[in-house]
Formats: sequence, C-alpha cells, structure tokens
Amino acid sequence: MLQAPLHYRYVVAVDFEFEFNGHDGNRPRPVCMVAKELRSGEIWRLWRGQFGSTPFPIGPETLIVAFMVSAEIGCFLALGWPMPARVLDLWVEFKNLTNGRWLGPPSLVNVLQFYGLDTISGIEKREMQDLVLTGGPWSAEQQADILDYARRIPFRWRSCCR
Repeated sequence: MLQAPLHYRYVVAVDFEFEFNGHDGNRPRPVCMVAKELRSGEIWRLWRGQFGSTPFPIGPETLIVAFMVSAEIGCFLALGWPMPARVLDLWVEFKNLTNGRWLGPPSLVNVLQFYGLDTISGIEKREMQDLVLTGGPWSAEQQADILDYARRIPFRWRSCCR
C-alpha cells in the first residue's frame, strides 16, 4: 500500500479525457478533467472551455498522482499549464512492483482488478473512450457520462494513497 509522504501538503489525483482528431502536432485535445485532492476530498470537474489556469496547486508542496502520467502531462502542455513539480505515476510503480510476474496489459482497469479493487468493466471503459474519441459534439447527457467516467476510475486510488 502506497503511503503519501507527510511532507506533501496536497496529494492530487488527476485524470483527463482527451481526443486527438487531427490536432496540430498530435497533441491531445483535452475534453474534460477530474481531479481530487485526496486529503481534503476537494474535487475539480472541468469541461472543455472551462480549463483556464491550473485549478489546483502544482508546486513542490503538491504530489500529483496519475496512472500513465504522460497522458496528463500532454494535456498540461496542450493547455499551456506549467508542469507540476512532483508527480507519481502509478503505472510505473505497478510495473516496478510486478516486473516479470504479471503479463496482463497495463491498463488501470486491469491493475485495479489485479488488486481486487472495484472498477468498471473493460467494455464500459472502451465504450467511454470511443465516445470521447468521436470529438463531439456531445449532448449534455453524454458530457455528464464522460465526466462521471473520468471521476470513477482514478478515485479508487484513495484506498492506496492515504
């Protein structure tokens, strides 16, 4: 079980949903972002057009936690946000812990299942990813579904990031 060091004032789990859709430079086009400060429980839910500046602290007092953090960093770059000072990539940590012992694909759903944690199905994940990758426009119901999907997956981490 991961123990967040006490010297971090904030521990923020971040997940973006994004699409490419012929965007210049092949950078992601962020569709939405959900982030949660794991100690206070504060949640940020932003949809395209609401991003503005970074909504949470990203300095050395903050640990940013993500699965496959390169995707989130790509979204930070696409939005023109400064880079976080401290990041923890749970994909890298999982690969380190299981190197040579687990042969399944390194998706967050598979990792959560590996640890016996509640998650959505791989089919539901693929359906939501396909919806995001259409590039929109999305109905209000679809937007709510995408934000809910982005919220549900990463915040299972709270049991391992205290």
